[in-house]
Amino acid sequence: QVRLVESGGGLVQAGGSLRLSCAVSGDIFNIHTVSWYRQTPGKQHELVASISRGGSTNYADSVKARFTISRDDAKNTVYLQMGSLTSEDTAVYTCHADATPLGSYYTDDYWGQGIQVTVSS
Repeated sequence: QVRLVESGGGLVQAGGSLRLSCAVSGDIFNIHTVSWYRQTPGKQHELVASISRGGSTNYADSVKARFTISRDDAKNTVYLQMGSLTSEDTAVYTCHADATPLGSYYTDDYWGQGIQVTVSS
C-alpha cells in the first residue's frame, strides 16, 4: 500500500513563506511525477506545481517565481517551497503521485489527505 502524507501547512502572514512536504511511503517500486494541487471553496481544483522523476518542473502561472517544487528521492519526499504568499494562496493543498507499487507493472494514482494553508492579510 502506498501512502502520501503532507506536512508543513498552517497560518502565515502575507508576504511570508511556508514549505510543504509530501512524504511517500509504502511498498513502492518507482515514484514518477508528483504534483501539488490546491482547492478553495467555490474554486476549481488547481494544479499548482509538478515535478517529474527526471526533475522537470511545471508551475501554474499564478505561482511562478514564487513557488519552487523539488524532490529528494532518497527520502521519497517532495517539497513545495512557497514564498511571497498572499491571501489568494489560502487553500487546502493536496499532494498527488503517479507511482508504481512493488510487484506491479502498472502506475497508479495516489493522493494525500490534504493540508490547510491560510495566509492572513
